[in-house]
Amino acid sequence: MKKVVIIPDSFKGTMSSKEICDIIGRTVKKYYPDCNIVSVPVADGGEGSVDCFLTAVGGKKVYVDVKGPYFENIRAYYGIIDQDTAVIEMASCAGLPLVEGRENPMKTTTYGVGQMILHAASNGCKKIILGLGGSCTNDGGTGAAAALGVKFFNDKNEEFVPVGGTLKDIAKIDISGKANILDGVSITAMCDIDNVMYGSSGAAFVFAPQKGADEKMVKELDNGLMHLSDVIESDLGVHVSNVPGAGAAGAMGAGMLAFCNAELKMGIQVVLDTVNFDKLIEDADVIFTGEGKIDGQSLRGKVVVGVARRAKKQGIPVVAIVGDIGDDIDGIYDMGVNSIFSINRVALPFEQARKRSKSDLESTVDSLLRFSKLNIGQD
Repeated sequence: MKKVVIIPDSFKGTMSSKEICDIIGRTVKKYYPDCNIVSVPVADGGEGSVDCFLTAVGGKKVYVDVKGPYFENIRAYYGIIDQDTAVIEMASCAGLPLVEGRENPMKTTTYGVGQMILHAASNGCKKIILGLGGSCTNDGGTGAAAALGVKFFNDKNEEFVPVGGTLKDIAKIDISGKANILDGVSITAMCDIDNVMYGSSGAAFVFAPQKGADEKMVKELDNGLMHLSDVIESDLGVHVSNVPGAGAAGAMGAGMLAFCNAELKMGIQVVLDTVNFDKLIEDADVIFTGEGKIDGQSLRGKVVVGVARRAKKQGIPVVAIVGDIGDDIDGIYDMGVNSIFSINRVALPFEQARKRSKSDLESTVDSLLRFSKLNIGQD
């Protein structure tokens, strides 16, 4: 092998995508020391997205003081790549780890995300890639919008910054005061889900429980999102509720559509476009990709499938190395994946298996490469 491209998602709770790239890369070098290794660590919009982009294409970190999930002062950062493109992950100021032990999506805000968007625009960024993932919020992006100058009023004509529990109180939305510095700035929101804004498959019912919501809160949050959708439609003339991805990050996907005219795209597609993947894989002998578990959900366009579809157009074989293999994956082979290997070498519960995931990954790749050197059937 002369050229190998490595582009995995993280194995959540075990290894980052960069660690996976490093392990696969050095194992390939054992058997093919002259091989050109091209590593592209991937994050689909959640925690680690900025670092992955900076590792893949270079750039710099910019630190900024913003509001955290409970309006407290925190320090966060975003990345600048290609001089005028900012990469922001909402998890850096509105992520679940920031509220560990005090989760409450009725009260958390995305206000800090809006502050980061403004800071990036003031830094001359004309394109913003916004990662929607790992949030602790359910405010429909209203907090971020408020930071950008959008005004929300209750039925007493009092201005306020909505949170999940007060979306029901929004009587009027005024976007005339949105910061002029955002004119000409395009926002692409990365999400790896296609959930709609509200309802049984919406943001509250599907994701709010993992953010600390009980059954009663879920219903209240869902009703709040439904009300927000109605006001957006009435005051702004924008229909967002049924757009795939609108439910991402506590329905921040819907908010970015309504208040910033953002484009919602699957995270892997944004990554592949940004790193110029189609050009990057030219002349590659094989592509290694992977994710923590591959199953029927993977067919909806996550990392492995996104990579495979692009590679198939150029006839480049794709090997998926994963933690676990679920059911209903036969269709993935038609999408460009040539083979799938699990690193689960022993039958152990996850909490035990995760402790040996790095060595198991290396052993799996080692076995695969040993086989590749056999040249079976050749003279």
